[in-house]
Amino acid sequence: MNLNLQRPLIYAKSEINIAKIPEIQENEEILFCYSLNPRQSRSIEPVLEELLGNLMFAGHKIGENINTNAKTVSLPQGKYLFAQQRSAQALDQSQWLEMAIEQQKDGLWERNKLGDLLYVRYLFEDSACVTQVFREVTVTYATSSVAI
Repeated sequence: MNLNLQRPLIYAKSEINIAKIPEIQENEEILFCYSLNPRQSRSIEPVLEELLGNLMFAGHKIGENINTNAKTVSLPQGKYLFAQQRSAQALDQSQWLEMAIEQQKDGLWERNKLGDLLYVRYLFEDSACVTQVFREVTVTYATSSVAI
């Protein structure tokens, strides 16, 4: 799905352990931003083990309050390919990476030009954990979108 993010989502920069699946509580959100291998990020058949690059940053938000003295990171305002999955617990890296690959295939099939960053957002909503993946669309030829 195409998403037009009308304002940035801002988080306190955090040193979250990415080795384990986060346990998300109500009113809590976690954001990770990864670089992508430029060659694999433009392939309709990317190699799973080669797609993900380095963790650029992680951020954490509890409720609407962010420590104003903390350094912040964000999911910037803009146009994105967006996918999400609700489940009993947050998806692990291999699961959300598979979701990101399917998102990339669909986006490239629709002739979108995609950015080289992947944002992964965890939150708790409607009594379930939600894992979301965002990929910036720099040029789009698709016709349907959602604004939030």
